[in-house]
Amino acid sequence: MTAQTHSAQPVTDTPVTPVDPAAIKAARDRAVALPEGQRLTMTEAARKHLERTFADDPTALGLRLGIKKSGCSGFAYVMDVARDVADDDLWFDCDGIPIITDPQSLDAIRGSELDYVVDGLTRMLHVNNPNVEDSCGCGESFTVRETD
Repeated sequence: MTAQTHSAQPVTDTPVTPVDPAAIKAARDRAVALPEGQRLTMTEAARKHLERTFADDPTALGLRLGIKKSGCSGFAYVMDVARDVADDDLWFDCDGIPIITDPQSLDAIRGSELDYVVDGLTRMLHVNNPNVEDSCGCGESFTVRETD
């Protein structure tokens, strides 16, 4: 009996649509233009987690991080796989894993650090956001400080 080997190919229902390199460059330039303390960053734990998460997804550009109105405190984080870059997006390079966000969300998450937290059986991406003024008891929503 002869051993057979098979190479695994990523399976995706989403067609791979090339992203315009000029759009990526413009998004990177917008992010780099911010003062260092206002840029989005991630810990090594978050970077490794996202690297594993995106490894078999050829359509993944990085992590899209945003906010939406939600809950009792006002806003909640929204995280998804980034598959495109909008005309006004910002692209933060974090050691090979981009965080992509829109300018409206950036106002509330400016200077945040993304972390991957393991606490017992709980594993999650957590946003360490210096702009948070208050959060609800369940931790699902937050309010941000007013900026001048």
